[in-house]
Amino acid sequence: MTFSLGIIGAGQFSGQFAALFRAHPGVGDVHVTDLLPERAERLAAAQGLAGTFPSYEAMLESPAIDAVAVFTQRWTHGPLVLQGLNAGKHVYSAVPMAVTAQEIAAIIDAVRATGLTYMMGETSQYNPATVHARNRIADGAFGRLFYAEGDYVHDMDLGFYDAYRYSGGEDWKATASYPPLLYPTHSVGGVLGAWRTHAVSVSAIGVRDDRDDGVFDRSVSRFDNDISNATALFEAAGGGSFRTNEFRRVGYPSHIRESRFRFFGTEASMEQLATVALWQDKNGVKDISQLLEPRPTLSPDDPSLRHVAPELRSAFTSGSAPVHDRSRLPREFDALHNGHEGSHHFLVDDFVTAVTTRTLPPVNAWVAARYTLPGILAHESARQGGVRLEIPDFGDAPED
Repeated sequence: MTFSLGIIGAGQFSGQFAALFRAHPGVGDVHVTDLLPERAERLAAAQGLAGTFPSYEAMLESPAIDAVAVFTQRWTHGPLVLQGLNAGKHVYSAVPMAVTAQEIAAIIDAVRATGLTYMMGETSQYNPATVHARNRIADGAFGRLFYAEGDYVHDMDLGFYDAYRYSGGEDWKATASYPPLLYPTHSVGGVLGAWRTHAVSVSAIGVRDDRDDGVFDRSVSRFDNDISNATALFEAAGGGSFRTNEFRRVGYPSHIRESRFRFFGTEASMEQLATVALWQDKNGVKDISQLLEPRPTLSPDDPSLRHVAPELRSAFTSGSAPVHDRSRLPREFDALHNGHEGSHHFLVDDFVTAVTTRTLPPVNAWVAARYTLPGILAHESARQGGVRLEIPDFGDAPED
């Protein structure tokens, strides 16, 4: 049994997922729509898709579409997801889930009311460090986990200027100022994807940008934002804490590794840097770098990446790491590109499996809320000078 899929947004990111959805044996026809019709037509031709729709509304009205995958600008996801669910479609959404607590609550209500599948495609769920930490937490190797750190350190100079110009048009500077803490799921999700807890309060500090190039300028920003770097400290349910960094002006090789993590327990700890990862306990230190290192499956010079800034191409080329268990994946994926440290194959399979079996995906609406809402409150804390704010929780997903 297969289902048909409509892709919303034909930019640099969606093309990589279009190929995977089209190859998955659980997916039938794949269509695409974009505000720029020529981009949709170009993607359909390049990936051999079934066709295009003139608009998202036309796609939602079509009985030929069973599910939609949202790959649009990050602040647009909430309303588009709600449109899809209310039209009776299953929904896959790129990150973040939404940009307000109200949008998040509405999505959860819609999922509960319709019984449809919703999944947020958080790549850190399958970051090798998160996978390894999740496995070691499950077998008790850390002892009691009490502290963790998650960093998304991606300098604007390393590809983001080109990406925003591509997606933002003439007014790209207005959207390039997107607040770092409203894009929190790579750092928060990498921590919580391993540690089965959630954030209950936060205090955050933001650094005002001083580049003076019109980006992160409140007079230009559609988000009234001048913060380019921010740090948030979260209180974890059940005791303990975790800290995240969202940096957009930083001397760091984000093209090598843009997300990195640390976990500390009473019996052991794990730390990851750009090129090194270590497992540590009371007896010594073990280098686990090779266990977490993905092996590329696509050359950065591949023609399919010609529209992607060279500094961003590594995110689309990584294969799987030894810590990844590929036994569940369809064989059709074996020779296809992967991305974001081996996560893309697993994310596509998670969504297809959830839709076809009518089970909850790992990053369902309730989990997505726990990955997204902490950043929304952290941004508000930073705007208030670091005041500590409580973080509402929507609870666990209902049991099947």
